[in-house]
Amino acid sequence: MPDHPLFPVSVVTPEGPAFEGEAEMLIVPGDAGEIGVLARHAPLVAMLKAGSTRVHLGDGEVREFATGPGFFQVLENRAIALVDDAVAAGEIDTARAQRQLEEAQEELARVEAGDSTADRWQLEQRIRHAENQLTVSGAG
Repeated sequence: MPDHPLFPVSVVTPEGPAFEGEAEMLIVPGDAGEIGVLARHAPLVAMLKAGSTRVHLGDGEVREFATGPGFFQVLENRAIALVDDAVAAGEIDTARAQRQLEEAQEELARVEAGDSTADRWQLEQRIRHAENQLTVSGAG
């Protein structure tokens, strides 16, 4: 018997759900710090930054994802994280993450030099997401 009641949780990317199911608790990387929610949490909307999203399934089982920036909503006893990317901790391709990091850092350097009009915030989030994948995978 779980310590806390289960509730529906979704971690969704533009490509589809990375996680869909019942969980005891969901912890997401809120813009101002980590946000943890249990069943029957008050309605909430928050911005998410690149970070670690953890789905606590009960009995000590946790699914961890390296997630990109996005939004988080708790409504009617359901939690949904809408993120631009979510990679399960065990499936992180460290070489790909390293390439993403280097490409975003190079583009940011071009923005700072005035040679690119790319969005600085988006690039910073891409850098954080790549760094986060390396951290979550244990390579960072």
